Amino acid sequence: MSDALQAYADASIAKGSQSFAAASRLFDEETRRDVAKLYAWCRHCDDVVDGQELGHGRIEQAASPLERLAGLELQTHAALGENRAVHPAFQCLADVTKRHGIAVARAFDHLAGFRMDVEDRRFRTLDELLLYCYGVAGVVGVMMAQVMGARDPATLDRACDLGLAFQLTNIARDIVDDAQLGRIYLPLDWLDEAGIPIDAVADPINRTKLASLAKRLVEAAEPYYDSAARGIADLPLRAAWAIAAARGIYRAIGRKVVARGPSAWDSRVSTSRSEKLGVLSSGGLLALRSRMAGSELRSPALWRRPV
Repeated sequence: MSDALQAYADASIAKGSQSFAAASRLFDEETRRDVAKLYAWCRHCDDVVDGQELGHGRIEQAASPLERLAGLELQTHAALGENRAVHPAFQCLADVTKRHGIAVARAFDHLAGFRMDVEDRRFRTLDELLLYCYGVAGVVGVMMAQVMGARDPATLDRACDLGLAFQLTNIARDIVDDAQLGRIYLPLDWLDEAGIPIDAVADPINRTKLASLAKRLVEAAEPYYDSAARGIADLPLRAAWAIAAARGIYRAIGRKVVARGPSAWDSRVSTSRSEKLGVLSSGGLLALRSRMAGSELRSPALWRRPV
């Protein structure tokens, strides 16, 4: 793996996700490098579908979102097949999947999540939303856990749970921004119960009702955060520390959304540097405590990832 390619991967994670970049510094060097490579491919796919660069701004695109997604699928097939990838993001994917024995189907599960966005899918129930969350985040948790050395299906289930929790938190934080772009992720049943028309989700008049639904999303994420905490002990200690820290950072974002209530979307919710440092410390304690806790079966009430 060339230094230039690793630099590309490192830049992707540094600029694309301050929260995950902060936690990733806790990995051992080899794991950190491979985590960055997997992130770089995921970030590239997300950017291409959304017409953004590292999650920001808007780039004029001649091709439609569906055409851009088709291009990603073709490039992914090529990178994971016999053909050598040209774009660095796909070189990163090919390297990391081969090194860690990650199934080709996992990459296409991720692209299937993006297809739901491209097709403007709506979700009637929480279970339908969780299938979307699996595609865009849960399966990434599974692949990341494999990069960290996890192979036990039970551990991979817990890693998927963390991805689901992250995505539910992201949706709660970005409800208004997403709605202004025409993307509605809240379950339609919830909107009906709250009396919010689907075309008025971003209307300021609905902020109090919207705050109650954001709280409901954050509460829905909690059992998945709890389940993920139970799987941390199965990871190498430094990886466990990094994942515990990432869990703490994202969970704190959800709590801030709830605490702000109707004003949650006046400015983007994030964690400060000092808050991140505090979570990094508490994440280390969680990683250590997890090794002393007894094992516990995953709750059968939780949504289960596709096999």
